[in-house]
Amino acid sequence: MNWAGPGFVIAIIAISTIGWVATSWIRAKHGYPLENEWGGVSKWTGMDSGDERKIALLSSENERLTGQISRLEERIAVLERIATDPAERTAREIDALRDR
Repeated sequence: MNWAGPGFVIAIIAISTIGWVATSWIRAKHGYPLENEWGGVSKWTGMDSGDERKIALLSSENERLTGQISRLEERIAVLERIATDPAERTAREIDALRDR
């Protein structure tokens, strides 16, 4: 192979270009910001105002569901305690609650 020929230079340019295109495609596919020629982040993100609203709605729904899950976990813990406790102790706790 002739390392000094123009074919070698063209091969290096082609490999670099293909690598850059593949990297940009993978980043865009997974939602990462694209880089410009100098390594900075490109201004265009591919999102419009509707996407920002969807993200805000999903974030609020996520917070609501997280709270709901924590409340359900607390309720399950109480039910497990009731199911595994001896009947006498459970009866005493119920009577104590009635006396309040």
